[in-house]
Amino acid sequence: MTVAEPGLATRLQSTGAHALDLDGVGRHFGALVALSGITMRIGAGERRAVLGSNGAGKTTLFNTITGDFLPSEGRIRFFGEDITDLPTHERIRRGLRRTYQISQLFGSLSVLDSVYLACRGVSRRRFSLLRPRRDDVNMAQAELIVHATHLDDDRERQVATLSHGQQRQLEIALALAGAPRFILFDEPAAGLSPTERRDLVEILNALPSHIGYIIIEHDLDVALRVSDYVSMMHGGELFKEGTPDEIEQDPQVQEIYLGGGHG
Repeated sequence: MTVAEPGLATRLQSTGAHALDLDGVGRHFGALVALSGITMRIGAGERRAVLGSNGAGKTTLFNTITGDFLPSEGRIRFFGEDITDLPTHERIRRGLRRTYQISQLFGSLSVLDSVYLACRGVSRRRFSLLRPRRDDVNMAQAELIVHATHLDDDRERQVATLSHGQQRQLEIALALAGAPRFILFDEPAAGLSPTERRDLVEILNALPSHIGYIIIEHDLDVALRVSDYVSMMHGGELFKEGTPDEIEQDPQVQEIYLGGGHG
């Protein structure tokens, strides 16, 4: 599956540049400090898990990265470009994508049409009124994405008739539209059955290596199987970082987040 040109990410990795570079990022809501002093550097193609209890600041971090909230302090760089003050749509044009905790889909469309419109929406021809031709590039990409997210058998189904797990797969498909360079996944395993969670892990691990991502996830079995590195948050701050094995075995992490152990 080809959803982005890998050369840029490869060059950035070789020069030590980062896909995301957060420097002292904070976000305040009046007297409430939701984020404080977040400094995080994530390499091109890296898969990072951000974990923490409810209220730790994880979703606020995502909202600040995507531009839903502008930071109260600090700077954010995306592949070396300062995007701190850019609106959300400009960040999308630069290849940043995200999914949300609650599905935001058009129930009356088919799966394939949904993915096609997502591909079309970030293309240069997005305002064209012409019907797509048989060799339409966006339709070809939509077909590839539907296959990559295990939705082949449901491609013509109306979105409203999909199961919760299938709708989560479709959200991942939409995030892959239009050559993403980096994706933020916000609790993609929430509400999934054990079988659907295994399918999710397979989909994420099979993504092209040049597409990096951050995943927020409460399911440790999912998060630790799809990430290269883990950042723990607590009270709006970074609490601890390490490899999945280091985080899983850390006694303090087990005590605070895992109830004394993790099987």
